[in-house]
Amino acid sequence: MPDPLLARLVADPTPPPFAVLRREEGPATDDGPGVEVLVGDLVDVPTLADVPDDDQVLALVPYRQVVERGFVCHDDGAPLRCLVVRDREVLTRQQALDLLPDEPVDVEHLGFDVDDAAYAATVAAVVRDEIGRGEGADFVVRRDHRARTTTPAPQAALRLLRRLLQSEPGAYWTFAVHAGDTTLVGATPERHVSSRGGEVLMNPISGTYRHPATGPDEQGLLTFLRDLKETEELFMVVDEELKMMSAVCPDGGRVLGPHLKQMSALTHTEYLLQGRSDLDVRDVLRETVFAPTVTGSPVRNAARVIRRHETTPRGYYSGVLALLGHDDDGRQTLDAPILIRTAHLDPDGGIRVPVGATLVRDSVPEHEVAETHAKVAAVLRALDGHPAPPPAARLADRPAVRAALAERNRSLAPFWLEPQADRALPALSGRSALVVDAEDAWTAMLATQLRRLGLRTDVVAWDADPDPDGHDLLVAGPGPGDPRQPDARITALRDLVGRRLTTGRPLLAVCLSHQVLAGLLGLPLVALPRPHQGAQRRVELFGTTARVGSYNTFTAAPGDLPEGVEAAVDHDTGEVHALRGPAFASVQFHLESLLSPDGLDLLADLTGALLAGRPAAGR
Repeated sequence: MPDPLLARLVADPTPPPFAVLRREEGPATDDGPGVEVLVGDLVDVPTLADVPDDDQVLALVPYRQVVERGFVCHDDGAPLRCLVVRDREVLTRQQALDLLPDEPVDVEHLGFDVDDAAYAATVAAVVRDEIGRGEGADFVVRRDHRARTTTPAPQAALRLLRRLLQSEPGAYWTFAVHAGDTTLVGATPERHVSSRGGEVLMNPISGTYRHPATGPDEQGLLTFLRDLKETEELFMVVDEELKMMSAVCPDGGRVLGPHLKQMSALTHTEYLLQGRSDLDVRDVLRETVFAPTVTGSPVRNAARVIRRHETTPRGYYSGVLALLGHDDDGRQTLDAPILIRTAHLDPDGGIRVPVGATLVRDSVPEHEVAETHAKVAAVLRALDGHPAPPPAARLADRPAVRAALAERNRSLAPFWLEPQADRALPALSGRSALVVDAEDAWTAMLATQLRRLGLRTDVVAWDADPDPDGHDLLVAGPGPGDPRQPDARITALRDLVGRRLTTGRPLLAVCLSHQVLAGLLGLPLVALPRPHQGAQRRVELFGTTARVGSYNTFTAAPGDLPEGVEAAVDHDTGEVHALRGPAFASVQFHLESLLSPDGLDLLADLTGALLAGRPAAGR
């Protein structure tokens, strides 16, 4: 009987391309998910559509693949590399531990390329200059812990994998991949996207409880779960990934959870997003590059912010490993984790462990610095050969913890939490809407809700020369930026909204487009003293109260309006929450957001009134 495939890889000083994976959803064994050993041939392809549709392929997708979506990056030319599998075995975890080398890795630590003080200054700059100027709700900026080793990359990866299999049982994937001049080893907690039998799952993870030296404790975890900053941070990335789900799943996505992801040095909060799609899994992957948990939101603008504040290319950090295959019925399958908590091993002995923190309006620079240290702790401990901390109690099972998690959903939109059903309104039957995307995919969520209400809905980009004349309703959508600036996108929105006003045909403007409309009507536009990015608020709208999610840095202020136009003004802050007039309405907040439990009812009332020729009455 031949030696196990893994034993041959361990014994070979120059092994062929390989991957050793333990996946949460991998093949079952008596010892839990099995350890898959894959060997094959390498092929580099230019785009995700070119990834081979073979029996089984592991694709290493670099961050630079955002160029497929038209996003910017520091382009290092990192290849989209595919391991086309030709030999495979499955071992139990214990069998793999028995075969993997229990030997040290020679390591010299060089520290972070961006020191603590400089990273703290970057955090402050992003909060002030990006979030504070309307560029988005949250952004992830990385730094790299660097080290060197004399141990050859494939051997170092297998040694590190053994340690991570022992120390990080909560990982979604624990893996070592050797693919030519690219070698990666890590324990990532986060599924990016998976697809099996047409069911698509995404797994937004955000919010970090850093375990104290004595290990996690219930009171510390409860304090973390009640922290508004950590809660809002998770809701922001769920909203952003719902945009992606709405783009790939005709019926949108359902939010399941929240749950805890408990690792050795920290615990995260997470949701699962569930939907159905008949897209080729390579198209699902393309439409979801890359997760907001490692980039920011909106994702297109996050790419610009990353390029401004990171001085070097990301390589494979924040990209994905994507295992593509087929089930027993021949249907495509996909399992793609995010490349975080990963050591990147260079052929010349260089080691890079990239890490980032999610920066939001309430970020404290020193706390974000500490978070990056906690996130790299497990990989650095494996590099140094230090023993893992003793297994901690599973805190997610504690009644108080379960109650605190359930409490988070009490204020969220039922539309996204429950199985989605059509709410077709007779007044909307046979009518159509054109949604104009101003570089924020909230429009995909809006389109999902409009379709549920019975409207035939198309989405078009602002720079694709949108022609609303063939649609009953024009929805001018949200986007990042300062509405007072005369850049091409803002100018195009002004022209679009202005033309629609002159026709007297139904118009709904949301967030940025609400600000544009307000400016056209003569209202002043001002920056908020403190951004509302990712904030749930209770607002008064023409005699009714609504709970809605806000993602804005700018607002319209009260002023003289044309005859027949009304404004819903917050009398405490002076913010204009909404406008209504002949054949038009606008809202500053996001009707479609997870943070808007009253959003769908408001959307139904607004669209129904506009298309019936009645004043938009709110509710």
